[in-house]
Amino acid sequence: MTPSTKRLLLAACGVLALIIIAFAVYFIVFHYASTGGSGSTTPATESAGPSGPTPSPKILVIDRATILRQSAAGKDMIAQIDALTKSAEAEFKGEDQRLRSDAAAFQQQAAVLAPDVRAARTRDIQGRQQALQKRVQDRQNEIQAGVYKARKQIEDTLGPILEQIMAERQANFLFDRNAVVLGTVDVDITALAVQRLDQKLAKVKVELINPASLGQPMPAAAQPPAPQ
Repeated sequence: MTPSTKRLLLAACGVLALIIIAFAVYFIVFHYASTGGSGSTTPATESAGPSGPTPSPKILVIDRATILRQSAAGKDMIAQIDALTKSAEAEFKGEDQRLRSDAAAFQQQAAVLAPDVRAARTRDIQGRQQALQKRVQDRQNEIQAGVYKARKQIEDTLGPILEQIMAERQANFLFDRNAVVLGTVDVDITALAVQRLDQKLAKVKVELINPASLGQPMPAAAQPPAPQ
C-alpha cells in the first residue's frame, strides 16, 4: 500500500461520523435563513398602474435568522436538528472507530502480506470507507430534507403574518435586514413577527425524509457540500 493510500485511509475515516453536525445547523439556521429561504415569506408588492401616481415607498425590515433563533417553532426545530445529528454521530461512531482500527492494523501488517492479500485488504478497507461515507451523506441529506420541510411550514405560517403587518402599517416594501446598509429610523418588525408566529405555530416536526419524496429539488442553499 502506497503512503498516499495510508494517509487517505486514516485521514478520511476519522471525520466521517462528525460531518453531519457542522452542516445541518449552519446551512439551515444561518446561511439558508439569510438568503431568504424559499422566498415564500416575502409578500409581493403591487406596483401602481401605468396611469396612477407612484406611491411613496414605506419600508419594513425583518431578520429571518433571528426569527428562526427566537421563535418557539424555530427553537423547536433547532433542538430536533441537534438531536438528529447527535443520534447520527452515535450511530456511525462505532463503525468509524472500527474502520480506523482496521486501517491502522493493516498498515502494520502490509509489509509482510502477500501482494494479492495486501491488494484484497486494501480494496476491503476502501470499500468500507466509501460505504460509510455514503451512509453519512445519505443521512445528512435526509436531515436536510426534513429540515427543509419544517422550514417550509414555518415560512407558510409566517407569510400571512407579514402580509397582515404590512397592511396594518401601510407598507409597500419588506426587506431582510441583511439587505439594509444604512437606516435612520427603526422599521424592524422582527420582534412583532416572532410574537405573532408563536401564537400561530409553536412546534414543527423534523423527521428523516428521502429528498426524492419532496417532489422538487431543495434550493441550492439548503444542500450542504458533499464530504471530501
